[in-house]
Amino acid sequence: MTENNKTLPRGFERSGEGQSMHYNPKGGQRAQPQISFRGGMRGRGMGQAVEKPKSAGKTLARLVTYFGKAKNMLVILFVLVVLVTLSALLAPTVQGEAIDFITEHEWNSLYISLIILGAVYICNILFSLLQSLYAARLSQFIVRLMRHDLFRKIDNLSIKYLDTHSNGDIMSRMTNDIENVSTTVSQSLGSLISGILTVVGTVAIMFYHCWQLTLITLVSVILTVIVTNFMSKAMRKVYRKRSAALGRLNGQSEEMITGYRSIVAYNKQSDVTEEFNEASDELTRVSMRAEILGGSMGPIMNCISNISFVIVAAFGGYFAYTGLITIGTISMFIIYAKQFSRPINEIAQLYGSIQTAVAGAERVFALIDEPDEDRSGDIIPESVVGEVSFRNVNFSYTEERRVLHDFNLEVKPGEKIALVGATGSGKTTVVNFMMRFYDVDSGEILVDGVNIKDINRDELRRSIAIVLQDTVLFSDTIRNNIKYANPEADDDEMIRAAEMSNSRSFIEKLPEGYDTFLKQAGAGLSHGQRQLLAIARAVLRNPAILILDEATSSVDTRTEKNIQDAMVKLMKNRTSLIIAHRLSTVRDADKIVVMDAGRVVEMGNHEELLERRGKYYTLYMTQFAGNQI
Repeated sequence: MTENNKTLPRGFERSGEGQSMHYNPKGGQRAQPQISFRGGMRGRGMGQAVEKPKSAGKTLARLVTYFGKAKNMLVILFVLVVLVTLSALLAPTVQGEAIDFITEHEWNSLYISLIILGAVYICNILFSLLQSLYAARLSQFIVRLMRHDLFRKIDNLSIKYLDTHSNGDIMSRMTNDIENVSTTVSQSLGSLISGILTVVGTVAIMFYHCWQLTLITLVSVILTVIVTNFMSKAMRKVYRKRSAALGRLNGQSEEMITGYRSIVAYNKQSDVTEEFNEASDELTRVSMRAEILGGSMGPIMNCISNISFVIVAAFGGYFAYTGLITIGTISMFIIYAKQFSRPINEIAQLYGSIQTAVAGAERVFALIDEPDEDRSGDIIPESVVGEVSFRNVNFSYTEERRVLHDFNLEVKPGEKIALVGATGSGKTTVVNFMMRFYDVDSGEILVDGVNIKDINRDELRRSIAIVLQDTVLFSDTIRNNIKYANPEADDDEMIRAAEMSNSRSFIEKLPEGYDTFLKQAGAGLSHGQRQLLAIARAVLRNPAILILDEATSSVDTRTEKNIQDAMVKLMKNRTSLIIAHRLSTVRDADKIVVMDAGRVVEMGNHEELLERRGKYYTLYMTQFAGNQI
């Protein structure tokens, strides 16, 4: 049984008890601490790891540009934070005065103080609600701008970037990383400003009333901060161990469930049970330590808080006895002492949240800064006949390994060309050039005598339709999936396309017909039916050039015949490039190009190549014998 992360796609890891997946290209866990707006870390936040950005200064400076587009909301939020802080600072002073009025029997002044105190508390509540509202609005505004910029970038990324980067990584930047920024803006920004103002304001007020008692109070506050920091480090370490142990346990459970047939077939139930018990026992031991540490945090902090109250009360009582301060001032100092330590702890905990958010923003900006797909070329042809020429084309995905070597091929309009060869011979690379997913290193590709680099990219792709081995259908109706290639087409044209692709019969048998909604990329359809819909889409495109990339490799023989019949109709009078492992699908091609290690080793029709008894003959006979090439 393997560890948990081996059951997930590359780059994903589980994080904590909820076992939600977050992408981390470096292989470490990404902490996503939960921060409450006024109450510091929520749950096990202080026990989680903090992810640090590489260049925090540049990232923060760039984030500020987004805030600059929301100046009004930012100013309003700052004003509300100041008002909330001032009302929180004013309340203990008014309360202390009220106590002094009681001791002095000044009842009229007491009533006024109580009214003021009530008004201060009401204002504090109202300002806090407004602060939360504007913090949320600001957060969503900033995140909306960032998501728009990021999605616009993703929409214009090169195929090369998408081929060389994990889809999970890109999705994580759109979701997890931006969500970290959103959480920090909505919850941490106000708390950070409020915490700084509270600390400064509290110290100023306390020194104003009694500097001697202030210094005594600060000693207990410093003790609170030291203990909190020590406990946080200890908790972070043990919670990391618990997350890892929980991940291993869940991974073993998942593998046991998904691989249960194999486990039973090989009589490994006892081994699986033993491994599970070991992982469960380890999780129990670590969880007990974590719960003990987590549970002791509150009592320890309460104990320190109570000790500080006793110290303030004892020295305050002595100072009151000597006439240095009043009883109301003692009450005020007790409240301020508690109010002073809270924002210090909050700021310490917010640091981790802000670091994680800045690291997320850094990854978002890194993707936004990626170069767009090459859009060079401004020639817009009136029509495309379909003559294609590959001349001395060389290409390599990496410098160490060349994929195509001096590739030459002439394709006449309306001609059917088949590319065959073993996996890795360079077949798919050839069609990638046609769509300009990649550009050649040297040589040139001509369409109707014009270098494709000089042809407008969008116009070039409008003249080409491609049917891939892995059919891409969208969560939409069958009607809209077919019309995806030509949204302007009417229903009659769509039905004719379905007829030509041999998909009309099964579509019209569905309860909703063409309005059947496809969920999860057509999960309710067979692979062959999805492939026929892709062919219908290509028919509706009415392209001058058609590319069929392994369109029948993943279906049974009967379905293959159905798809082949549809492809024959589709290829009629069109320049067609066919890539196939199954040589039965290319027998009728006008020209078969046999490739090996990026080079053309043979070229001719089916009969000619068989007579030569070369590479094609070997491939054909091997496949005829039932072996996979």
